[in-house]
Amino acid sequence: MSPKKSPFFELRSGSVDTLMFVVKTTDLDAMRAELTRRFEATPEFFANDVVAIDVRRLADNERVPLADIAQLLDSVRMRPVGVVANAEQQWATESGLPLLEARDRRGAPARQADEDNTSSAASTASGTEAGAVTSTATSTASATASTAAAAGEPTSAAEPVRLATSPQTMVVDKPLRSGQRIYAKGDLVVLGLVSYGAEVIAEGNIHIYAPLRGRALAGVQGNHDARIFCTCLEPELISIAGIYRTTENPLPADVLGKPVQIWLEDEKLMIEPLRLT
Repeated sequence: MSPKKSPFFELRSGSVDTLMFVVKTTDLDAMRAELTRRFEATPEFFANDVVAIDVRRLADNERVPLADIAQLLDSVRMRPVGVVANAEQQWATESGLPLLEARDRRGAPARQADEDNTSSAASTASGTEAGAVTSTATSTASATASTAAAAGEPTSAAEPVRLATSPQTMVVDKPLRSGQRIYAKGDLVVLGLVSYGAEVIAEGNIHIYAPLRGRALAGVQGNHDARIFCTCLEPELISIAGIYRTTENPLPADVLGKPVQIWLEDEKLMIEPLRLT
């Protein structure tokens, strides 16, 4: 039997969505302190998520111990699968991590984009962004999980009804219970309650015409122009293009439980009440 027609497994090229851990410093201690601070409030949020280590924003004469960074990510339950590098490939391969090819979605080279951004002090030490990496061989388990997320399938067996209005917009007309997850390749419109522990994710904007009590992540592929709209803001977490805020920082009284819109300004989350009348 030809190995290409084997019924037992396949090896094929393909792309897998991952988080991108963008390294901006060689100070490993500062990176560890910042990573711990940022994720200790929500230890389950990125648990078991795969992540690619992106070193393209380092200066030409800078190097980092990739094995130590991989161990650091593993300590917060993230799963490093490889490294993204350009000119850094020569030393990056010494870590033993496989090289991955990334598709940048922000329309500018990674290092130039970083120079054009005004980052907050909290994100100077490290950054996490959503992205996609391409591998020459993908395991069946990883490919299945990524395909389910890209297709917008919730993790719970109880699937809400989704109305396909266009390839760019997904409409969910049922409440989302704890543990359910919805992923939209474009905009996402939710007509029911997003409960505590539920998660709505979109590459575009998110519109929620009900209370948001779980997590809402818009612009997850690096779209800094994405926005979140909801009629009652009571979230566990809100995020746009990887920049997020949790309940660790209480929301102001003028937006908590109110209709709001959320957007990014100079890589800072802005929350403004919506005036519906």
